[in-house]
Amino acid sequence: MNHEYFMRKAIKEARIAEALHEVPIGAVVVKDGEIIAKGHNLRESTQQAKAHAEFLAIEEANKVLGSWRLDECTLYVTLEPCPMCAGAILQSRIPTVVFGAYDPKAGCCGSIVNLLQDNRFNHVANVIPNVLAEECGAMLTSFFQKLRARKKSK
Repeated sequence: MNHEYFMRKAIKEARIAEALHEVPIGAVVVKDGEIIAKGHNLRESTQQAKAHAEFLAIEEANKVLGSWRLDECTLYVTLEPCPMCAGAILQSRIPTVVFGAYDPKAGCCGSIVNLLQDNRFNHVANVIPNVLAEECGAMLTSFFQKLRARKKSK
């Protein structure tokens, strides 16, 4: 699989979130080399705590496949998953997670903890970090710089 190709698709989703003034995080779910679901952050728009990019992409993939099990899929996400999304990944049995930038404040694929590779759970996922990490990280840094500047000017 071409991880950079699919991460660019996740980045495209993150750009959609950014245009909506959401934190620019995007995700895609891939099965058999094709994107079957995608998502981008919608927490501010929906005022729903669970409206994270990967959570929404997982929900869409569940609908597309008609199953809660995504055991033949790969999740691509621009930022390291948080605890809630890592839980959704484990519960949906996604075998591989590819992410862009590490999240030192909330990441659960190695930054704070590594929930996806903790053998105490009944599912463990392969984790591939740092795919287009600079681009993914720069997008987030730029977003928060602009946000701080807007708040400061008010």
